[in-house]
Formats: sequence, C-alpha cells, structure tokens
Amino acid sequence: MKNAEIQKLSAEELVSTLASEKEALARLKFAHAISPIENPLRIREARKVIARLETAISAAK
Repeated sequence: MKNAEIQKLSAEELVSTLASEKEALARLKFAHAISPIENPLRIREARKVIARLETAISAAK
C-alpha cells in the first residue's frame, strides 16, 4: 500500500485497514516460524505499511 493510497482513506478506513494489516503480519510471522516462507521480505514490507498507517492515523487527529 502506497502513501497516495493511504492518504485517500478516511479515519475509519485507516483504523480498519490497520487492524487487518496487523492480523496479516501476525499470520506471516506464524507461517514463517513454522516453515520459512517463500519471501521473508514480505514481513518487512508489512511492518512498513503498518508504520505508514499509524503515522497517517496520528496525523489525522
């Protein structure tokens, strides 16, 4: 998710997207702990998206 896409979202959409991204990150970490996932850089990218969303939420307040 790019910054331009994040800026188009409303505050409620940001919060719901953040929750779903955190859930996806937890699933990725769990899958990686069981057996190495194909592309472990997806975990890093997921963390960056979560940080972007949290920044957008704090800026919206």
